[in-house]
Amino acid sequence: MTSLLTLAWVYLRIGLMFVGGGYVLIPLLNHIMVEQHGWLTQRQFLDGLALSQLTPGPLAMLATFTGFRSGGFLGGLVATVCIFLPCVVLMLIIGRNYHRLKNIDLIKSTLDGLLPAVVGLVAAAAWNLGASSLSGLQEFMTLAIGFALFKWTKISPMIVILGAGVVGMLLN
Repeated sequence: MTSLLTLAWVYLRIGLMFVGGGYVLIPLLNHIMVEQHGWLTQRQFLDGLALSQLTPGPLAMLATFTGFRSGGFLGGLVATVCIFLPCVVLMLIIGRNYHRLKNIDLIKSTLDGLLPAVVGLVAAAAWNLGASSLSGLQEFMTLAIGFALFKWTKISPMIVILGAGVVGMLLN
């Protein structure tokens, strides 16, 4: 059982970087949860990531799942609160000063510089997840069909995810 203090510290640090969208954090979350602390196996991480897509705030729910697995109910609560706390505090501060901050050249250029790095992190996360979860023709076909449906139709991602789950259930 992991100490609540360890969970709090880890998720406060993750929460500081969680601002702007969690998908860029998938490689970091995988490293911390699977490799560094061993809170989840790679399979549990992938399953938790897939299941969390069915909930609001998907990657934050992965934190709840991990916190619960490693520290019980209180661990889940601590992980959830701590992953949201830095973002909430930061947004309260920025929200009050947004009109002044949005016109500062340094902030604009910093955000412009961050964008390519974010795209790279998302691509790395997709690569890592694909390398560890795509092992046969069925997985590659599901990936291709899911990508095509998401990219070229207006079908809800929720329907694509649920449909892939049903197909996986029926074929196994």
